[in-house]
Amino acid sequence: MAEKNIGTIGQLFPPKPTWTAADVPDQTGKTVIVTGGNGGIGRETARVLLSKGARVYIATRSEEKSQKAIEELKKETGKDSIFFLKLDLADLVSIKATAEEYTSKETELHTLYNNGGVMNSPIDHVTTQGFDMQFGTNVLGHFYLTKSLLPVLTATAKKTPAGTVRVVNVSSIAHQYGAPEGIRWATLAPGNDSLEARKKLTSTKLYGQSKLGNILFSKELARRYGAEGVVSTSLHPGVINTDLGRYSGSFLNWIEHMIGYDVSYGAITSLYAGTAPAAGELNGKYLTVWARLAVPNKKALDAELGKKLWEWCEEQVKDI
Repeated sequence: MAEKNIGTIGQLFPPKPTWTAADVPDQTGKTVIVTGGNGGIGRETARVLLSKGARVYIATRSEEKSQKAIEELKKETGKDSIFFLKLDLADLVSIKATAEEYTSKETELHTLYNNGGVMNSPIDHVTTQGFDMQFGTNVLGHFYLTKSLLPVLTATAKKTPAGTVRVVNVSSIAHQYGAPEGIRWATLAPGNDSLEARKKLTSTKLYGQSKLGNILFSKELARRYGAEGVVSTSLHPGVINTDLGRYSGSFLNWIEHMIGYDVSYGAITSLYAGTAPAAGELNGKYLTVWARLAVPNKKALDAELGKKLWEWCEEQVKDI
């Protein structure tokens, strides 16, 4: 599969998929985590993986909503190897506890789907540690979760065939529409220090900045841990009808309603990245709808920016 420059129109109105959930291979013996797995794309991803025999953990903040989703998914698939994992991506201390809980129960992790997140949240919303809610949740939260699970990921990679262990990072076409310079570091300081900078950038561009961060993180993870058997990819799942855009306003929600695809389409690219044999060769790559290899924005290809982001994230979590 060759990388292609696929324009906005080609991503908003893609051709019919040539690979679907029906093509997901048998997942028996695989253990996976899906963040944000109680709704939207995450729930559909979890449903397909469970139906194919995987042992699935849905990692979310709400146990009540997750248990409801778990019971529904058990009925829908006839499978019961699905479990709740408490995770608040907006709280670094919670994330550390999540990883500890998981490794107390499991000795293997084959695929981590970094799927959960927030979109266009109010400017003054911050994480528990005071970071911009969108970057703190979408980027820093998933960075720390992945970092905390790297020991079990790399251990699993040592005893499985090459290309088996994967980290799938859900980004967005919106990564093209953030800060012109890529990352506006002044927006990332915790507390009120960054409030004015965040206001100037706007919530929509802060979201785009966080989605760029997902790709930069994915590529840097690939560079640092590819030799240890971890395959890291990032992707745009498509414009999908979910509740992710609850803060987006009536106009953007209208657009999503008009051109958005069913959630079954939204899981295709994540499932391809996480399960297709060919995707085991795509370390560091970016995919778009539906499961097509693509070239992201040039800022996402900036290796120095990716390195700087990784180091910034390391600094924020060092004392947790």
